Amino acid sequence: MSTTSGARPKGLGYLIFASRWLQVPLYLGLIVAQGVYVWQFMVELWHLVESLIAGGGPSTEVTVMLGVLGLIDVVMISNLLIMVIVGGYETFVSRINLNDHPDEPEWLSHVNANVLKVKLATAIIGISSVHLLQTFIRASSVPNDKMMWQTIIHLAFVVSAIGLAWIDRLLSHSPAERTTVH
Repeated sequence: MSTTSGARPKGLGYLIFASRWLQVPLYLGLIVAQGVYVWQFMVELWHLVESLIAGGGPSTEVTVMLGVLGLIDVVMISNLLIMVIVGGYETFVSRINLNDHPDEPEWLSHVNANVLKVKLATAIIGISSVHLLQTFIRASSVPNDKMMWQTIIHLAFVVSAIGLAWIDRLLSHSPAERTTVH
């Protein structure tokens, strides 16, 4: 009788554990989104080059700066996607055995859910910073309340990232170390 009652929870446990593979289509979808961002980058780069060839005039420096910031924004979002795809798959689905591949990202060797959250939060701050800089460059044509709200939202991201890093630091210390850390 003990084998029957033990087999059911074990089988259920295996089913629950195997359900992590349901996330694979989500990560594959993010890879497709990565391709969309590559396309977006190439389109924005083409527009930037096109405006330089056709342009000139006093707004060229601002146009180039905004165009380059747009490219940086796409790259940073793409980096965020890579962190979610690789880090999320490694953390929640299955190990990626790269066998010390020379291109293996350094952070992959010690990724866990908390490290991933902090990395994502700092990436979001970087993306928000680029958007805020774009807004400040166009300050003469942006309403003050929009700039204020973008700044407040950016600061909320910063405070959230600091909070996540602080929580990660607390959780990474052993209980004995926590009593000595103030």
